Amino acid sequence: MLDKLQIVKQRFDEVSDLIIQPDIISDQKRYIEINKEYKDLSKVIRKIEAYQSYVNSLAEAKDLIKSETDAEMIEMAKSEIEEAQIKLPLLEEEIKMMLVPKDPEDAKNVMVEIRAGTGGDEASIFAGDLYRMYTKFCANQGWQTELVDLNEGTSGGFKEVIFSVSGEDVYGTMKFESGTHRVQRVPQTETQGRVHTSAATVMVLPEAEEFDIEINPADVRVDFFCSSGPGGQSVNTTYSAVRLTHIPTGLVAQCQDQKSQHKNKDKAFQVLRSRLYERELAKRQEEEAAKRKTLVTSGDRSAKIRTYNYPQGRFTDHRINLTIYDLDSIMNGDLLKIIDELQMTENTEKLKEIGDTF
Repeated sequence: MLDKLQIVKQRFDEVSDLIIQPDIISDQKRYIEINKEYKDLSKVIRKIEAYQSYVNSLAEAKDLIKSETDAEMIEMAKSEIEEAQIKLPLLEEEIKMMLVPKDPEDAKNVMVEIRAGTGGDEASIFAGDLYRMYTKFCANQGWQTELVDLNEGTSGGFKEVIFSVSGEDVYGTMKFESGTHRVQRVPQTETQGRVHTSAATVMVLPEAEEFDIEINPADVRVDFFCSSGPGGQSVNTTYSAVRLTHIPTGLVAQCQDQKSQHKNKDKAFQVLRSRLYERELAKRQEEEAAKRKTLVTSGDRSAKIRTYNYPQGRFTDHRINLTIYDLDSIMNGDLLKIIDELQMTENTEKLKEIGDTF
């Protein structure tokens, strides 16, 4: 184990040197990659140092028992041995998990698209509930969210809402949310008190930088129109809203949230880049899914991943058969315990693949 950890230390030293090289600093894409690797390796190095400390303590304590005659010192050494024998396997597992190869997309910011599915007005209301759940979760993580576009439902909520999230390792945390979310509850419009089932779909797209996806302006048709919905009189009477159509793929992106036409156009291009990037990423993920089990994609983007049962206060994630009877706190943004379980399952699968590496 220590020999393998030495290789990690060597790579950390290499990255520490690379990050200050002028040619790396001048290459924005390469600098971002190296900086991310440096941060990730720094966390591993701290664990490795703790691991090495316990290894040294264990060896010293064993030597002490062999040479020491004082009963109190021997007892103290035995206590150190016991602690090290407990801590070392735990640290070893933590380090193994940290060294599982990461998805290079994990560090990216994201675009989240929530759309009402089957269930009419109730589906729109549920889409609004999911939007509030995610914005609360993001606030708890210290991430920034920004509304990009919305289409309000007739009885509340949203037929569609798109928002961006920026922060640290956002895609690596949020990518498990893509799929169909099903809700079971008595709708506000139901007079007989019967439980209905409705659904909303969530798509989490890694946000593409300009150097990730190059868009030829000649391939994009730009349309301007009057915004609808909230925003004041000036929003609704000026051609500030922007719709982009990518002619080769037929993909459409629009934004009407800002009063400025220029800002709306920038945001719409941001959405379009992310959708184009996600198409390429989906192809890669489907190829990987054919080789191994993955929670992120099964090749079916409409797969039902969650059920939110209000009468029973029950939340179920069907991918890992996780059921929690604490729906209120989950809808208030307490998602980390679920995402931790999903990440752990994903990393365990990856760890099985690399097998004898450690």
